Amino acid sequence: MIVNRNDYRMVDEKRGYGVGHQIFETSWFDPQEVQLALDMLTLRRQVFGDGVVAIDGGANIGVHTIEWARHMDGWGQVIAVEAQERVFYALAGNIAINNCFNATVLHAALGAEAGSITIPRPDYLKPASFGSLELRQSTRNEFIGQAIDYSPAGGQAVKMITVDGLGLSRLDFLKLDIEGMELEGLAGALQSIEAHKPMMLVETIKTDVAALKQLLEKYGYQQHQVGINLLAIHRSDPCLSRIKFS
Repeated sequence: MIVNRNDYRMVDEKRGYGVGHQIFETSWFDPQEVQLALDMLTLRRQVFGDGVVAIDGGANIGVHTIEWARHMDGWGQVIAVEAQERVFYALAGNIAINNCFNATVLHAALGAEAGSITIPRPDYLKPASFGSLELRQSTRNEFIGQAIDYSPAGGQAVKMITVDGLGLSRLDFLKLDIEGMELEGLAGALQSIEAHKPMMLVETIKTDVAALKQLLEKYGYQQHQVGINLLAIHRSDPCLSRIKFS
């Protein structure tokens, strides 16, 4: 895989985090989360047949995308979305060098409506957990290892798209790990959610969890906290009866 050697933030002399940090230190990244997604994709195939479609929202350099694509070779496809230009280049390169012909990568941010968003540009030659970068400034922005300039002059305009705007005829799995913009991403996916009732894996550490749960409840989803993510499965999904929750 193409990995930025500066993709880390050290908490102290021994502890650090970041996608790159995990890969360099252990040769993997969040294997339990990846396996959960693979299990859900397999279930959707068993129940709904071949042609599974999955969206990796906030794909970073493509750990999930590659594993999903390899797993679904011959029976499913992945759409990976990444907003940071330099990270997107690594994502696209990783798809290419792993021959993932059933994966498509999009340089864009997922939001509530189509348009554009100005996002900050960290210094990729200096250490930081680039996957932890929040696209919008707030009073609670995480320190990722370097100071981030959120001024318009220091930013870059990036296309913003919606899940609904993709016009998919099928959607089985939606992962949203978009650093605090998860509710916005869901707001732009409501038509798809109503039409296809995909399984969803939504990161909760930077979003309003109460609002997230309320929204999913409104659309008929059963929810289970799995680590830092909320796994949501529609109550009408036949896959639900095949899953055992601890």
